[in-house]
Amino acid sequence: MTDTYFGNRTHVTEFILIGFLNPFKVQVTLFMLFFIVFLVTVVGNSVIIVLTCSDYRLQSPMYFFLRNLSIIEILITVTVVPKMMENFLSERKTISFYGCLAQSYFYFLLGTTEYVLLAVMSYDRYVAVCSPLHYSNIMRKKVCIWLVVASWLCGFFSILVPTVMKLQLPFCGPNTINHFFCDSAPLLHLACADIRLLEFIDFIISLPILLGSLLLTVFSYFYIICAIIRTPSATGKQKAFSTCASHFTVVTIGYGTSVFIYVRPSQTNSMNLNKVASLLTTAFTPMLNPFIFSLRNQKVKEALTDLVSKCVGAHGLGLNSRRV
Repeated sequence: MTDTYFGNRTHVTEFILIGFLNPFKVQVTLFMLFFIVFLVTVVGNSVIIVLTCSDYRLQSPMYFFLRNLSIIEILITVTVVPKMMENFLSERKTISFYGCLAQSYFYFLLGTTEYVLLAVMSYDRYVAVCSPLHYSNIMRKKVCIWLVVASWLCGFFSILVPTVMKLQLPFCGPNTINHFFCDSAPLLHLACADIRLLEFIDFIISLPILLGSLLLTVFSYFYIICAIIRTPSATGKQKAFSTCASHFTVVTIGYGTSVFIYVRPSQTNSMNLNKVASLLTTAFTPMLNPFIFSLRNQKVKEALTDLVSKCVGAHGLGLNSRRV
């Protein structure tokens, strides 16, 4: 490790990410596993983005929000997984000081933006189920764009101040982070300073956004469930439920994992459990989301079938032209 010196203090220039301590053969296996996860995540979410941009059947607000969710999922995966994969095969599992802070910033920026966007999507489903006649008037294109912009701004401003304060903290050793990425809590506890004020500010800033997005989601689904119960026909209930089931599944996984990691009381040896739980939000949930939103969605399946048919047809025409 290369250090610079300020008086009698040593300034840390890189951190060591412990990750998962396994024999090298297991590390290679994990590298291959997460390489597949990474490819499936990027390809799956990219397909959702292409479909929602190009297919005329997927031009409603719900698919506009889904497209933006897929963009966030790709960015979260790119922020964390490649470095984790690199460390599986490296003897020195290091990350630079500023690289660590950048990774932490973008992870929480994207995570906060995703939670706000999921709340926006729950509101969209509430309007679709509870006020279907006014849906097109309420969820206009300009409104949808501003809701997405607001989601990104909430993420940006909620993380900006704590990140600037972290840059001012002295890190003089040790420099070992018991995680596979630069999570906020283990990073802060390496600082050679009193971090109580920063933890309090971080809590005050993030609480209204996370709690607000959760409450909006809960209230939206409360009224959605009430509306579904009041629906007289079984067909109507099934249709209303099918429009919300995928989103509800993603919300449950996302908030459930965050509660487990950040709200659960501290326990002995709980860091390993936190690392496993963090894999859900950084790797597996982004990979599963395209399947969750498409397997039960007839429009997405039809659009995907048409896209595959066009690609296969274009490839066949190309082969025939070469033969001629």
